[in-house]
Amino acid sequence: MNCDPLGKDVGEVVVVAGPTASGKSAAALAIAEAFAGTVINADSMQLYRELAVLTARPGPELLARAPHRLYGVLSAAERGTAGRWLALAHSEIAMARAVGRLPILVGGTGMYLKMLAEGLAPVPAIPPDIRAAARARLAELGAAALHDELARRDPIMAARLQHSDTQRVLRAYEVMAFTGTSLAEFQRQPAAQPKLRLSMLLLLPPRASLVAAIGVRATQMVAAGAVAEVEALLAQRLDPSLPAMKALGVRTLGRHLAGEINRDEAIALLQRETCAYAKRQITWFRHQMPGARVWNTQFSESLMPEMFSFIRQ
Repeated sequence: MNCDPLGKDVGEVVVVAGPTASGKSAAALAIAEAFAGTVINADSMQLYRELAVLTARPGPELLARAPHRLYGVLSAAERGTAGRWLALAHSEIAMARAVGRLPILVGGTGMYLKMLAEGLAPVPAIPPDIRAAARARLAELGAAALHDELARRDPIMAARLQHSDTQRVLRAYEVMAFTGTSLAEFQRQPAAQPKLRLSMLLLLPPRASLVAAIGVRATQMVAAGAVAEVEALLAQRLDPSLPAMKALGVRTLGRHLAGEINRDEAIALLQRETCAYAKRQITWFRHQMPGARVWNTQFSESLMPEMFSFIRQ
């Protein structure tokens, strides 16, 4: 099905969100084909080129059907941040509009989508030496003790963060170390951002169908080479605190490679971990995307007429 492209109103962006295995990538591609769109990744782990299988990144046959941006653009050795993604996303949105294409953001990283809608807090750039010192402190103390130290210096942010959320604890710690001001203070300040009109589409499938889809996906990932992908990633001997090293499946399949669990146990554990992650995503989306048009099902072609009608409005 082909439709006339949307008008070229400045700042018009479609956002397709939902938990993992909800079919949002297929929905974004269908919209891109119908409305002459460019699909722009809004998933924090699909940024990393080494994680194609584990993150179910669109394959060559899908990438050929419409322009796709921000997939596999970072090395696993890099620390992708929300601010860096936002800058890249705004650049890709502008380039899509410049050539008359509809920007379509798709992903399940809620914080990225929230920043797209609200902008990024105006936090000063942290110098490399401060960031290096903060990471060294983390390596010296461990995650729990660094959280305790943050609590003494910035009790507001420490109260908001679990000690296991290492990346955000580290971020709050380095902001306090450099500025002497809580990250919470910066977050309360108004954020400068380009004016974007967002059409938000949200897929929230019933738990039973989502669990079934996640089960199929986990099995397919392992069959498609996820174990070899993790083996190659671990062979780089990267810092375990790097975001890519915390992707779903890396630790679990690493345990399988180490002989701690067999293949079937690894698949079952990956399924459980992914279901728990999807549950957290659903909770976030229900509370943080109040203006979205919601479909309480997985994506299928039968939804296309209704979705297209919503976008045209």
